[in-house]
Amino acid sequence: MQKTIMRRVAQGQGHEPADLVIRNVRLFDLVTGDLIPTDIAICGDRIVGTYGEYEGVRMIDGAGRIAVPGFIDTHLHVESSLVTPFEFDRCVLPHGVTTAICDPHEMANVLGRAAFDYFLAAAERTIMDLRVNLSSCVPATSMETSGAVLNVDDLLAYRDHQKVIGLAEFMNIPGVLNGDPGCVDKLAAFADGHIDGHAPLMRGKALNGYLAAGISTDHEATAADEALEKVRKGMTVLIREGSVCKDLEALVPLLNVATSPFFAFCTDDRNPLEIAHEGHLDFLIRRAIELGVEPLAAYRAASLSAATAFGLKDRGQIAPGKRADIVLLDDLERCQVSDVISAGRLVNDALFAGREIVSPVGLESVKLPRPVIAQDMVVEGSGKDRPVMGVIPGQIITDFLRLDLPEDHGHVLPDLEQDVAKVCVVARHGHNDNIGRGFVRGFGLKEGALASSVGHDSHNICVVGTSDSDMACAVNHLEKTGGGFVAVRNGQVLADLRLPVAGLMSDAPYEQVRDELIILRKAAKTMGVVLEEPFLQLAFLPLPVIPHLKITDFGMIDVRTMSIV
Repeated sequence: MQKTIMRRVAQGQGHEPADLVIRNVRLFDLVTGDLIPTDIAICGDRIVGTYGEYEGVRMIDGAGRIAVPGFIDTHLHVESSLVTPFEFDRCVLPHGVTTAICDPHEMANVLGRAAFDYFLAAAERTIMDLRVNLSSCVPATSMETSGAVLNVDDLLAYRDHQKVIGLAEFMNIPGVLNGDPGCVDKLAAFADGHIDGHAPLMRGKALNGYLAAGISTDHEATAADEALEKVRKGMTVLIREGSVCKDLEALVPLLNVATSPFFAFCTDDRNPLEIAHEGHLDFLIRRAIELGVEPLAAYRAASLSAATAFGLKDRGQIAPGKRADIVLLDDLERCQVSDVISAGRLVNDALFAGREIVSPVGLESVKLPRPVIAQDMVVEGSGKDRPVMGVIPGQIITDFLRLDLPEDHGHVLPDLEQDVAKVCVVARHGHNDNIGRGFVRGFGLKEGALASSVGHDSHNICVVGTSDSDMACAVNHLEKTGGGFVAVRNGQVLADLRLPVAGLMSDAPYEQVRDELIILRKAAKTMGVVLEEPFLQLAFLPLPVIPHLKITDFGMIDVRTMSIV
C-alpha cells in the first residue's frame, strides 16, 4: 500500500505521468456549480489531479465534454430489474451509475442466506461498485408464507463483508415501535452502522420513535410535506422514480441547492424496458432539471449527497483521493451520457466480457404441492359489500373499496362493468398449499388471466383474472417454467417471460428481457389491460406492509389493522 500511495502522490504532483489522463474537460464543480476547464489525472482506481494540465501513459480526449461524478443509486432491488447482477451491471453502468446500493430482499425471502452468498459473490465481480445492505425483514410479515427466515445471527455472519454497508430497509414498523425482540436485536447489532428506513406515510411522534431506533434514510415518501418533515427530523430522503412507484414529480419542489445535502435519488424497482425507454439515474437527473431543479442540486443529490448519506467517503466528487468514477456528458441539463469511467476504467464491451460470472441459484424454487384447478380459484360467500383492492396507477398503495359483486350459486364473481377482476395468491415455496382469494379494481382486464411469481415480499404466485380456468392455467404454467410472468386467454399462453433464478430473475441478456416485456405488454393490452406496467403492479398486490388493502396467501388483509377481511 505504501508504494501505491507514493505513486499517487507523485502522479498528483505531475512528477511522473499519470496512469490515465482525461484531457480537456469542463469539470462541473459541485461546490459552486461552475464549469471549469481542466485535465483529470488518474492513478489506478483513484483521481490524483484536477484543475491543471497533466501528462499520462494513456489519454482520453474529453473534447470539451462535461465531467461529473459517477451516479449513486441509493436503494434498489436488482431482482426487480428482472436480470442477474451481471446483466444489471451491463445495462445500467453505461447510464452513469457507477455505484448501486442493493437490498437482495426479494431473493432472500425465497432462498434465505443463499441470496446473500450469491449477491456478495456477484458484487465482487461486477464492474460497477455493487454494494449490499443486508435484508432486515425476512419474512416481511407473518401474514404470508415466505420461503425463508433470517434472524440476527444470520445477518451478523455477513456484517463485516467488504461489500456490505449495513442493514437494509427496516419495514417492520410495528416491530420497531412496539419493541419486538427480534427487531430490537437486529437494530442493536447494526447500531454502529447504517440502517435504511422504510416509513410510508409516517409522521409525528411515531416517526420520532422510528428514527430514535437509529434509522437514517427513507425512500417511501410520496408527498412533499411528508418528505419535508422527514428531512427536518434528520433523515435523508431518497427520491424514488421506478417502474411502478413514481414520486419524483411530487418531491422535487423541495430539492434546491440549500436542501440538496438532505436528498438523494433511487430507483427501487426499475426494469430493462423502462431503462431502455427512459434511462436510469440519468433519467431522474434529467427529469428533475426539466421540473425546475437547478443542475447543481440535481447532480449533488445523485452523487455527493448520496455518498455522504451512506458513509462512502471515497466518492461523490471529482477530486484528488476520490475513487475515479466519472461520467462524461455531452449536455449537462439533458444529462446526455457519452462515456463512463468506473474505478479508472473506461466502460466498454470488452470490460464486461472480462468478468468472471457467478452461476445463478434458486433454479427450482417454484414448488406447488399439486397442480391447481379452476375450483381452487373459486370465492365463496355473498357478493354484498365485498372488500375490493383499488389499484392506484404509479403507486404501490391501494384504495380499500367495498362493492357489491355478482353471485352465482354461492360463488362471488368478477364484475367487468365495475372493472373488478378476481385476484388470488398461491403459496409456492413448498411449505403449504395456501391460496388467498379476493378482488381488485383497476386493471381493465376483460378476459383471461395474468400471473407473476414476483409477488412482494414473500414472492408467492399472484394471479389476476376473469376466468377461474385461465387463472389455474397461468399458475401451473409458472411452475413448469420455474417462475416469471404469463398472460393466458382461453387456456392458451399468449406470452410469457421466464424468470428461473429464484422465480425472480432471467438468466438471459437484458436485451432479451426487454423485448419479451414488450410482447407481454402487447398481449395484456389485447385482453383489455389499461395499466402501463400490469405485471409489476400485479407483483405489488401482495405487499402487506404498505397501507390499505392487500392480498396474501392467507387472504385479503386490511393492513391498517393487520386483519383478514
